[in-house]
Amino acid sequence: MSDSLTGGCFCGAVRYAGGAPRWPPTLCHCESCRRIAGAHAVGWLTVEAATFRFTQGSPVEFHSSAPVTRTFCSHCGTPLTYRRDDRPLEVDITLCTLDDPKAHAPADHIYMADALPWDQPGDGLPRHRATRTDQK
Repeated sequence: MSDSLTGGCFCGAVRYAGGAPRWPPTLCHCESCRRIAGAHAVGWLTVEAATFRFTQGSPVEFHSSAPVTRTFCSHCGTPLTYRRDDRPLEVDITLCTLDDPKAHAPADHIYMADALPWDQPGDGLPRHRATRTDQK
């Protein structure tokens, strides 16, 4: 496997490697991502699950809702991944845990319907009310 992406948590206890991005990175403004990260938005990059593995340490898994499992470092608390039971072929990685996050600029904003009133991005990127496929 060619590891085009590498990254890890803040303290270095957990490291990962994965293949090329499956979709362009995005910034999620949904309530659960905001609360998990303590930030107004979270950057995500999706890779194929078959290309992703933890290369050092073992993160803690947290089932944040029925279909969702998130991982984080038990030492420093860094959120690392997001997986959905209905998307078993994909793993979402928190964008800024990549070793080179500047190489993967977000392409859009998702879940803007959940964005806080003061969270109105002025970067000119497309905004989606929910997911990229839900244009309602």
